[in-house]
Amino acid sequence: MPAPTLRELAPAGLDIDEDPYPLYAALRDRGPVHRITVPGTGEVWLVVARDEARAALTDARLSTDVRYSSSSTDDGGYAIGRNMLQADPPEHTRLRALVAREFTGGRIADMRPYIESVAGALVDALPADGEADLVQEYALPLPITVICAMLGVPESDHADFHAWSTELVTPTSPQAAAGAATAMTGYLAAFIASRRAEPADDLMSALVGTSAAGEGVLSAEELLGMAFLLLVAGHETTVNLISATLHSLLRHPGQLDLVRADPALIEGAVEESLRFNSPVAAAAFRFAAEPLEIGGTAVPAGDSVQISLAAASRDPGHFPKPDLFDVRREARGHLGFGHGIHHCLGAPLARAEAAVALRILLERRPVLGFAADPDALTWRTGTMLRGLARLPVRLGGPGAAG
Repeated sequence: MPAPTLRELAPAGLDIDEDPYPLYAALRDRGPVHRITVPGTGEVWLVVARDEARAALTDARLSTDVRYSSSSTDDGGYAIGRNMLQADPPEHTRLRALVAREFTGGRIADMRPYIESVAGALVDALPADGEADLVQEYALPLPITVICAMLGVPESDHADFHAWSTELVTPTSPQAAAGAATAMTGYLAAFIASRRAEPADDLMSALVGTSAAGEGVLSAEELLGMAFLLLVAGHETTVNLISATLHSLLRHPGQLDLVRADPALIEGAVEESLRFNSPVAAAAFRFAAEPLEIGGTAVPAGDSVQISLAAASRDPGHFPKPDLFDVRREARGHLGFGHGIHHCLGAPLARAEAAVALRILLERRPVLGFAADPDALTWRTGTMLRGLARLPVRLGGPGAAG
């Protein structure tokens, strides 16, 4: 008999798309590791406790290379090419080193004025009084504009690229996801070829040049995978982070008032949102390269493991009152960006974009509230990501009525 899915384990009446956390808590009370079925992937070991999750993320016996799986033929998604998220050292080390310098704290600090200019233009385009969808009109275009500028993707291609990306990370059907993968593969191959023919002052040209010089020894498949990972991971998670942070502040007016009164709390609000909302709900699948134990559970070689970052970041053993959103909480230690060698490369960029987005929106549109029932909003969920599809709000300028 196959293991149950999370939906089958959920109590009657619980919508785990909108709020999976009561189910995670119930599972964690029963133990740190559970056998479940992930639709489209098969049976996996689900890790829901923070200590066991953190240890698993650094366990070298758990590989992200699907070739260690005894049953899976892919990593549960529709990755294009071969990228660092699917690789172990020394391959992972080589691939990550090629781009790590572009995402250091210093490099992101240099980019902050550009991020602020993009966010400011987007806010100024919102109505002074009226309704707007802060996902489509703000949380989405900010990070996609920034990462596409870094890599050199033309603005005219942003909409197509995001449509393919969204289908890949939260597929509506296997057929639609396969179609998006085909379309994006063709686009990225042509994009790489154009940079090889006419290099520009952007990251993609630098990667193509490094590969051509033999310095990075990037294969054609690796170049494709690098472009895919940077473009998709470089905006999808941040869209979720920005919109979920705004959603949580609107759901907790007292916390929003604190942030309005003291902008120094903005970075704390972002950090608490990473813990409370976990835009990356689960880490990339791991595959047991050899037999091991996780939290006292035996995991045979070849088995798949899913590490729930969302469940781990609400573990009451590390975060008192974990279901309380508190912008003044000491949230360090959450696993919102993962842990270990696959800790999110773009974490400094995502934090900066979210903090800038929140500050500029509250400065220029200080009066805002839900324009729809917050309990009726739709959450997009996939194997790894979770985020709002829309965030309709009412906006007002300085002095407007609340």
